[in-house]
Amino acid sequence: MKAAAHAPDPVHGAMEEYLRYLKAVRGMSERTLAAYGKDLDHFAAYCGNHDIQAETAAPGEVQGFIADLSAEGSAPVSVNRALSSIRGFYRWLIRRGKRRDNPAAGIRNLRAPKTLPVFLWEGEMASFAGLPAREGILWPVRDRALILVMYSAGLRISELVSLSMEKLDPGGGGARVTGKGDKERYVFFSEEAARALKEYLPLRAARIKAEKPTDKVFINRRGDGISVPGVRWIIGRYGDRSGLGKHIHPHALRHSFATHLVNSGCDVRLVQELLGHASISTTARYAHVDMERLRQVYVKAHPHAQRLKGE
Repeated sequence: MKAAAHAPDPVHGAMEEYLRYLKAVRGMSERTLAAYGKDLDHFAAYCGNHDIQAETAAPGEVQGFIADLSAEGSAPVSVNRALSSIRGFYRWLIRRGKRRDNPAAGIRNLRAPKTLPVFLWEGEMASFAGLPAREGILWPVRDRALILVMYSAGLRISELVSLSMEKLDPGGGGARVTGKGDKERYVFFSEEAARALKEYLPLRAARIKAEKPTDKVFINRRGDGISVPGVRWIIGRYGDRSGLGKHIHPHALRHSFATHLVNSGCDVRLVQELLGHASISTTARYAHVDMERLRQVYVKAHPHAQRLKGE
């Protein structure tokens, strides 16, 4: 989408203030804030190119922007996120008395195809967790602890990189983590994860810089706290070596954690608490994963299903 040809829209100041509000009051992650900021920048540029003030845009302008995104080939999920960003901005303006209506309120989301999250079955997860020792790349002891802690506790990538030594349970059975909205919850480590962490921590201590120590549990070889891109790279590297034929990313470990709990009969509301989800509907999709597994088993095992599949 083309950038505005004239001076920046004054509403950019309001948008920036809105993003600061989302960070300070709503506790949104940097990644989410960056996505919202990108959406609002695109909308402001669209308004500027049409000589419109974004702050006073009408429903037709918002509809035109959404139509342009679709015409450019943006995925429905991306279009819907942009629409959500715009709706939120106008709701904030209304609460501040800067606007009386929300021009995006009546615009429906695009229908997005329903996709099941990428996850690993129990056997696949066991094989993946064993890769660091078998492959001997990167930092095997750290990587095994990182994979097992992330999986056994169902952590978001942001929760993993921010995990500090002071938040670890002295007994090694879990930790306190801060999730979305700065909400703290207690998570549990499996015995295997606890053993891997116990093996890693002395090696971590040996690499910590005396002049600039970090309290982060997972560090890089330089002794600094590991970064989000660093974790993505590590998981991706092992994913490439796994031979499982799946796009394995950090969130896939969290998906696997939730799927395995639901498959084992764990109550969805308990899974919601363990994941730190604000809404039960977000957690409920893992029940759909279980239903899909049952469907696949049915198709393979039932003689009539097999016959119908071949017709």
